[in-house]
Amino acid sequence: MALWLLDNRSLGQATGVKRLAGRLLKQPALDGVVVAQSRLGRLLCHDCDSQRDRRIGIELLRQAARAGDCQAQLELGRLYSQPRHHQPAQARHWLEQAVFQGSTEARLLLRKLP
Repeated sequence: MALWLLDNRSLGQATGVKRLAGRLLKQPALDGVVVAQSRLGRLLCHDCDSQRDRRIGIELLRQAARAGDCQAQLELGRLYSQPRHHQPAQARHWLEQAVFQGSTEARLLLRKLP
C-alpha cells in the first residue's frame, strides 16, 4: 500500500501521504525488508528536514544497497557525489554496483565523477 501511495502521481507528492507511507514502511524496513528500506531511505533523505532523519535514511539505503537493491545503490551514489556529502570514493563504489545491475543512469553519473 505504501509503495502504491508513493508511486501514485496524484497522491504521491502530498506531504500527508508521504508521512503515512513512511509510517507504513517503518516496521517492514526495521524487519529487514529490502524494498521498504530502500523506499523509506529515499523518502527520509529527500523529504525530511531533520539531520537525524537524513542519517537514518542513509543508513537504510546502505542496508538495502548491501542487499543488492539497485535503486538504493544509485541513490547512495547520487548522495555521495553531492557537495554536501562529497565522498567520491563511496559515490564511485555505489554507482559501479548499480551499473553492474544494468542502471544506465548510474553509468551516466559515473562518467561525471572526477
